[in-house]
Amino acid sequence: MAGSSHGHTPAAWTGVIIAFIGFCVAGAFMVMANVPGFWAGMALVVVGGLVGLVMRAMGLGAEKRPQREIRAES
Repeated sequence: MAGSSHGHTPAAWTGVIIAFIGFCVAGAFMVMANVPGFWAGMALVVVGGLVGLVMRAMGLGAEKRPQREIRAES
């Protein structure tokens, strides 16, 4: 685990920031009892996820490393 970057990539940061803004918008409009504003915020959360996926597909995400096989000994 210590050798991994834990997702510190432009794709991860951008997707999380957009999703966080969406959660904040949705939360604010939920408190104000504004249903369309709430759903607009939730749409931003989805957009954040999509932006992260698109950026990862463009090569701005973490590199895939080959998985090591771990065998249990009995």
